[in-house]
Amino acid sequence: MTGAASQQQTETPLYGERAIDEAELICFDNPRPGRAYEVSIELPEFTCKCPFSGYPDFAVLRLIYQPGPRVVELKAIKLYVNSYRDRSISHEEVSNRIVDDLVAACDPVWLQLEADFNPRGNVHTVVRVSHGTRQPC
Repeated sequence: MTGAASQQQTETPLYGERAIDEAELICFDNPRPGRAYEVSIELPEFTCKCPFSGYPDFAVLRLIYQPGPRVVELKAIKLYVNSYRDRSISHEEVSNRIVDDLVAACDPVWLQLEADFNPRGNVHTVVRVSHGTRQPC
């Protein structure tokens, strides 16, 4: 790669970086609004930064929810979650913020997020946040 091409590539955000920067939670109408059902989504490559050390934190996010009027679009949640990769934020805050944003966007009947962070310094953290009342399916 020539020097000019290399310089241009580093100055211009890559398409994936642009998509993450522009990420927003997109929802669509629930195709079965009168039926109780659950959607499970696992996001195994979540990252953010520790607000105290600056070290990266890695987690598996497990989301289970019962849709209300809207269902979250999968690519949108992937990009939204990836937007945390360079943010300094605690395990507890990021877990609650994700739930707050999902509730605001989709208004689920019930939602639970489990953020299972990789051990660091011999400490393993799992944060569970829920919203609403789970209905029988």
